Amino acid sequence: MATITRLITLLRDPIAILNVIVSELEELVKVYGDARKTKVVKSKLGEFSEEDLVAKEDNLVAITKEGYVKRMPLGTYRSQRRGGKGVMGMTTKDEDEILHLTVGNTHDFALFFTNTGKVFMNRVFELPEGSRQAKGQAIINLINIEQDEKVMALMTIPGGTLESKNHFITMVTKKGLVKKTPISEYASIRSGGKIGINLKDNDELVRAQVTNGENYLLLVTRDGKSIKFKESDVNPTGRDTMGVKGIALKKDDFVIAAETFEIMPARPDDKRRKFYREILLVTENGIGKRTDVSEYPEQKRGGQGVKVAELTDKTGKVAAAQMVSEVDLQLVMTTKSAQVIKLPMKNIKVLGRSTQGVILMRPTKGDKVTSITTLQEEEEEGVV
Repeated sequence: MATITRLITLLRDPIAILNVIVSELEELVKVYGDARKTKVVKSKLGEFSEEDLVAKEDNLVAITKEGYVKRMPLGTYRSQRRGGKGVMGMTTKDEDEILHLTVGNTHDFALFFTNTGKVFMNRVFELPEGSRQAKGQAIINLINIEQDEKVMALMTIPGGTLESKNHFITMVTKKGLVKKTPISEYASIRSGGKIGINLKDNDELVRAQVTNGENYLLLVTRDGKSIKFKESDVNPTGRDTMGVKGIALKKDDFVIAAETFEIMPARPDDKRRKFYREILLVTENGIGKRTDVSEYPEQKRGGQGVKVAELTDKTGKVAAAQMVSEVDLQLVMTTKSAQVIKLPMKNIKVLGRSTQGVILMRPTKGDKVTSITTLQEEEEEGVV
C-alpha cells in the first residue's frame, strides 16, 4: 500500500519524476559509463551496391548448346572412382548438351562469345544459381542476343585483369584460325554486346582465353592432330578483325580444343617430367590420359601438326583436351546426356603422346563425353 501511495504522489509531481530519472541515469553511468567505442563521422550517407552484398566464393558455371546457363557451388559434386558412370549434372532439353563447364568467382566477369563473333558480359553473381539437377535459365533472358545466335565460348575474368594493359584475349576457331586482341578492348561491353572476332562462312569460335603475349598456343583437332607454337607468332589486332591460320586441317577435320600456357621447368627433384605442364586428353568414349607437354614439339604456326593419340573405334574421336599442372587436383567430365563425373587427377596415368589412354568414364550406350574442366581442390575419393 505504501508503494502505491508513493507512486501516486510521484505521478502528481513532474519535478519529482525528473529527479527519479536523473538519479537512475546517474546509476547507469556508474555501472556502464565506459568510453564510446564508435566514432561519429560527418559525411554523406553511403550506398551499397549489389556486389557489396554478395559473398566471394567459387562456383561452377555451366552453359548448354541450347543456351541454358546456371552456376553451382563447387561442393555440388563428390569425387568418384575412375571408370564410374557419373551423376546427372544438369537437366537438359532433348538433344541439348552441356557446352562449357568452368570455374569462376562470384565477383568475376563472365564473357560470352557467340557463333556470330559477338561478345557479351555479365557478372557471375548475376547468373542464376541452381541445384545439380536444375536446367538453368535461358541465356537470351540475361544478355541481348538474337534468337538464332548461340553462345560458343564462356570465360570468367577477374575485374583487375580486364583493366590490364599487358593481357590479351586469344581466340581460336573451328577452322583453325587464331586471333589475339588487347583485353582492354573488352573492358566495357554494353547490353547489346560488341564484335569479338570476324568469322568466315561456316566457321565458329572454339575457345577464348586470357593470355600475356608470351605464352605458347596448343591446338587439338577431333581426328587427333595437334600443333604447338609461340603466341608471339600471332600479331595483336583489333576486335573487328579476322584471325590468321594456326593449323592446316585435313578434309572433315576441325579444331575441338585450344590452350595457352607458359613453359615452366619442373622441380629439380621431379624425375618423372621436364615441365610442370601436361596435356589432359579425353575421347568421346571416356578414354583419357595425361602427357608431358615436352612430347609436343614446337612448330611454326600454320603446319599440319603431330598425332596426339592412337584413336580407334574403342576410343572414338577426341572429345576434349586441356592443359593441366600439379595444382589441378580434380577432373570433371560431362557427357551429351548431361552425366557428370568428378575424379582425382592423380588417378589419371601419364602416358606417351601416341598412346590410347585408360578408361576414365563409361558413357551409357549412345552417349559420349562432350566437355571437361579441372578443379584446384582436393577431396577424398568416394562414390556419389
